[in-house]
Amino acid sequence: QTAALLLGELGDPLAFRSAKAVAAFAGLTPRPDQSGEHQGPTPISRIGSGFLRSRLYMPAIVAMQHNPAIKALAERLRSRGKSGKQIVCAAMRKLLHIAYGVLKSGQPFDPKLALAR
Repeated sequence: QTAALLLGELGDPLAFRSAKAVAAFAGLTPRPDQSGEHQGPTPISRIGSGFLRSRLYMPAIVAMQHNPAIKALAERLRSRGKSGKQIVCAAMRKLLHIAYGVLKSGQPFDPKLALAR
């Protein structure tokens, strides 16, 4: 279902320049809140497809339990003291990066390659 959602919502994923552009399309890029010396929290931008973001939530939760690359990301962020929502948003972004890489390269997902980055 998630693969069909991604293909339906993104259209041709290879039309995007990079995985960062796909994450920006989904609204999963960080939006710093700073002005002068004020440094606020860094939420996601939410400028993009809310439908895609809402549908990536459960796949991200499941991936944090079963995908070694995303599980390592979640543990790393948890050790840095990030909140649960920040970790889930990072997992959603990572899923988009992985999906874009698989579609662009035409190679199946390799967790060893994803862990190396």
